[in-house]
Amino acid sequence: MALPNQLLGNCTVVDARVLDGVSPQKDAGVWIDGDRIAATGPYAEVAARARAAGPVVERDLNGAYVTPGLVNMHTHFSLSLPGSGGDGVKDLGPHDLALYMADGARRTLDCGVTTVRNVAEKDHADFALRRAIRAGWVPGPRMYTAGRALVCTGGHGHESGDTMECDGPVGFRHGVRSQIKAGADLIKVMISGGIAGEHEGIATPQLFADEMAAVIETAHAWGRKVTAHAGPAEVIAAAVELGLDCVEHGYQLTPQVAARMAERGTALVPTLLVTRCKEFFDELGVPEWMQCRSLGAGPRHLESFAMAVEAGVEILLGSDMPPFWSFEGTNATVRELENLAEQLGPARALHAGTRGPIRWLGAEDDLGTVEEGKYADLIAMDDDPLDDTSAFRGVRWVMKGGRLVRDEEQR
Repeated sequence: MALPNQLLGNCTVVDARVLDGVSPQKDAGVWIDGDRIAATGPYAEVAARARAAGPVVERDLNGAYVTPGLVNMHTHFSLSLPGSGGDGVKDLGPHDLALYMADGARRTLDCGVTTVRNVAEKDHADFALRRAIRAGWVPGPRMYTAGRALVCTGGHGHESGDTMECDGPVGFRHGVRSQIKAGADLIKVMISGGIAGEHEGIATPQLFADEMAAVIETAHAWGRKVTAHAGPAEVIAAAVELGLDCVEHGYQLTPQVAARMAERGTALVPTLLVTRCKEFFDELGVPEWMQCRSLGAGPRHLESFAMAVEAGVEILLGSDMPPFWSFEGTNATVRELENLAEQLGPARALHAGTRGPIRWLGAEDDLGTVEEGKYADLIAMDDDPLDDTSAFRGVRWVMKGGRLVRDEEQR
C-alpha cells in the first residue's frame, strides 16, 4: 500500500482511461518510473514493459479517468482583499505569512492543481515557498511566480506588499529587473484600475505607453513573458500592440480588441469568478463599495469573455480566488473551469486547464500531457470530463512527480 507523498518508484497505473488533450486512451496503463512517465498505452503492453524492468507497484484505478494535473494561472497565496479577512492576512508577520502560504499550497495540490502561476505575492515570500516545495520540505504545486506586481504610484494594489510602485520608463525598467533579480519567472504589471481599488475605476488607465513599453521590452530582453491586470479595451489594445503576452480579467473587451489579441497571440485569463462571488466576499467581510463594483461588472465581463472566445483568443484557467477555496460545492479552481466550459465546452475547457497554460509557461517538454518522458503529474476521477467539466468535482487521486499526494481509497 502506497502512503501519501511516497515516491512509488517503478509503478504502473492500471485500468484507467487517459485523457490528455492528445488522444484519449481506454483500458490504458501508465508506467511511472521515478518522477516521470516511462510509457503509456494499452495496459497489457505497458505492464509487460514495466515488469521486465524490475519490481512493480501496480495501482488499479478501477476505470477512472486520468488527466494531467490542473494548472491555475491566476493565483495569490497571500491574497488580502479589503475587509476583515484581508486585514488578518496583512497583519501576519513574515514567519506567519510563510506558513499561511505553505498551507494554501498544500491545500491547492490536494485539489488536483499541480502547477500554479503566482501573479503577485507579498514581500517575496513566494520565492521562499517555491524553494521549499522544490526541496520537498512542504507539499505544494509547481510554482511559476512573478514576485511583486509592478504598479504606478498609488495604482491598483499599491496598498500591499505584493506590489512595487514605479513611475516613468526608467522606474518600470528597474522594477522589471528587480523582480528578475529576485527570481521571477514572469512579470505582472497593473495597467488599469480594478474592482479592489477604492479610489479608482475599472476603466482608469494607470500607465502611459512609454511605461508599458519599458516593462514589455525589458522583460522580453530577459526572456520573461508579461501579463497585465487590465480591464478596459483601449488600455488593453495599446498593450497588445506593444507585445503583451497575456491579459488578466479583460472586463471590457470589444470584438475588435479581442480579434487583435488573437492575431497577436495574447492570451486571456478571464477570472470569471471575481464578478460572481458574493458568498466569498461576505465570508471575507469585503466592503459594500467593492462588492457593488465587482458584481455590477459581471454582465459586461461575461460579454467580454464571449467576445474573446468568438475571436479565437487563447483562454487559460485562473481563479484569482485562492485555488483551493471551498466555493459553490467545489473548490475555486474547478468552479472557474466550469464557468469557462459554459462557453468553451468540456474539451476546450480541459485544454484551458492543462495543456494551454503549460504551453504559455514554456514547460511543454515536461508537463501538460500524459506522455512518455513527462513528469508524472496526474489526477483521476470517476466521471468523464469530456462529457461534463463538473467531473473534476470528483477528483479522488492526485500524483505530482511520481509522488502520490492524495488517494481517497486509502483515507
